[in-house]
Amino acid sequence: MILDINCIVIRDNVTLNGNLVEETLDWYTQDENGSIRYFGDDAKEYENGKVVSTEGSWEAGVDGTKPRIVMEANPKIGDTYRQEYYKGEAEDMAQVIGLNETTSVHYGCSFNYSLMTKEWKPLEPEIIEHKYYAPGRGMVLEVMVEGGLERLELVNIETEKDSI
Repeated sequence: MILDINCIVIRDNVTLNGNLVEETLDWYTQDENGSIRYFGDDAKEYENGKVVSTEGSWEAGVDGTKPRIVMEANPKIGDTYRQEYYKGEAEDMAQVIGLNETTSVHYGCSFNYSLMTKEWKPLEPEIIEHKYYAPGRGMVLEVMVEGGLERLELVNIETEKDSI
């Protein structure tokens, strides 16, 4: 519960050579218009199994922050919006650059009708990413197009039911 709203928690783990390097708990909900609202995240970066940073963590309602949109219900090419805003910590932006994309990932399938966004952080202006979102799955692919060579893609989906 954040701001008296029941949010879904998504755990996002990043591993490198089998070692956990980042773990994030993201909090989302869908508003009455169908847009996916982002209520914050608890981010932890690891080195040698120990937390070394929680930079970028934020929660709606703390220090004046508000929920932002991570995915619009009815996106249009060129739409630009804040995904998160906690001054000096988390200031992510997105712009819709593609609709009806087909995206293939290691998860073992292709997703049709994906949303493609250009995403950047004013705090790290040298980095630009393209992200692909699939209906019913959320983000399935992230490709750094400026500032590095990173590529992150969906490899597994585990629901609460799967982990019981």
